[in-house]
Amino acid sequence: MADAETDAKPVDQDALVADIEQTRVQLARTIDAIADRVNPQKNLGRALEQVRQRAGQVDPLMAGAAAAAVLVSVTVLFLVRRRKR
Repeated sequence: MADAETDAKPVDQDALVADIEQTRVQLARTIDAIADRVNPQKNLGRALEQVRQRAGQVDPLMAGAAAAAVLVSVTVLFLVRRRKR
């Protein structure tokens, strides 16, 4: 009993070469994409870009209020500790 997948089939050599070339191109793209993802310098650049985008979305009034709250908290903490001495 012959298996349809293992039977010898006539193959067009040009089609086979074209298929191999297409596979090679796809493999090269995959390797380039992997190399890009594991490149530390590019990862740092992407992380910095994300920080810049997030910082650009912050409302300046809210950032100022948060900074003021931190400043007041630190000042109160400093004064409370100084009184305990």
